[in-house]
Amino acid sequence: MVTPDFVAPADREAVTAALREQLRALPARSPFYADLWTGHGVQPAAVDSLVDLPKLPFTTKAMLRESQAAAPPLGRHAGTGLAEVIRVHASTGTTGKPSWVGVTRRDAQSWTEMVARAFRTMGARPDDVVLHGAGLTLFVGGLPIRDALESIGSTVIPIGTGASEKALLALETLGVTALHSTPSYARYLAEYLRSHGRDPREFGVRKVFVGGEPGGGEPAFRAHVEAEWGATVTEGLGNADMAPVLFGEEPGTGGMRFTGGRHVVVELIDPDTGRPVVPEPGATGELVYTSLDRECCPLVRFRTRDRVVVTGLAADGAPLIRCVGRTDDMLIVLGVNVFPSAVRDLVQTLHPRTTGAVQIVLPGPGPRVQPPLCVEAEWGEHPGDRDQLRGELEHLIRSRLSVRAAVTLVPPGSLERSEMKSRLTRLAG
Repeated sequence: MVTPDFVAPADREAVTAALREQLRALPARSPFYADLWTGHGVQPAAVDSLVDLPKLPFTTKAMLRESQAAAPPLGRHAGTGLAEVIRVHASTGTTGKPSWVGVTRRDAQSWTEMVARAFRTMGARPDDVVLHGAGLTLFVGGLPIRDALESIGSTVIPIGTGASEKALLALETLGVTALHSTPSYARYLAEYLRSHGRDPREFGVRKVFVGGEPGGGEPAFRAHVEAEWGATVTEGLGNADMAPVLFGEEPGTGGMRFTGGRHVVVELIDPDTGRPVVPEPGATGELVYTSLDRECCPLVRFRTRDRVVVTGLAADGAPLIRCVGRTDDMLIVLGVNVFPSAVRDLVQTLHPRTTGAVQIVLPGPGPRVQPPLCVEAEWGEHPGDRDQLRGELEHLIRSRLSVRAAVTLVPPGSLERSEMKSRLTRLAG
């Protein structure tokens, strides 16, 4: 078995003790886990150390949906009743139907601690004035991140989404030093400012913190956002069911490190076999989370579907990762795995001949797609010969991703823009 190397050596003893305590108490609080473990012929006592964790079965998103359908509103896995919950968030997943995520007062404090640690790692400081451009409703990247930034001492401007005109006003008058948003909104807001005759660089934003979707780690996309804002981009990674941000990128390190401390255990697994993967440079796999002190929604071995690559090791030996996409977004073209975000990044490399906006048009529900992969991409401000541009894009996709593509060029502004997460695929018709 593989020891989860995301646990800092100094934390290993405390994390192991917390894991034992959480697992042993969980069946009495959560009928879901009592039944799940009994059904698999395993009990919490089988887990005496971190290396024993793979003895327990995985928890999946589908299981959580079934749990909530059987015992609304929070589900048989909840661990606490609604009376102990101070706030409810939602995770939509791929079906669009929300599953509720309850947060107790202690859970909220843990979230604030984890998220604050991630944002300090990403570069947030007490003297920053942060334009907080993320949804402030049910989205876990909204209110919890506001709480964390305020705990750091940063000044937060909670602009939310759908208010770009107010974002412009804030940029003009409040001395904004940092932007937090999805990668899609960081690019959208820059386009919005340019459409109003303003250069995003004129406002003096020095830091752009992104998360909530893949994109912040794509080289061409990141270079574009940094050039637009004249700022350093760093990214964070979290999960609505576990915690808003669990990984944060220190500027210049080339990847995100685990910042969840003693609250969560992280595993890396092979998404096809479920077997543990050593998080060493070059390794790829799916992230799996186990909460150590969660009161409501205390998940054990929760499969996130986030596919990551280990880009290297930090100075202290901690693995550094990039998220390359979600396994439930992945397309399979004649046996080749293709992440839509990778297609977007390749199209972005030809900016300003392209705008970087892209959509993959699918003949039917994925993940299997017969070639050619149908890609719509916007031509940019200086496209040159469009037939030549189309040919270059098709060659680029085939040479880098090993799939045959048919590219259709469309005018700038034709494809959907989003202030939250960009939709990179759509069904034909």
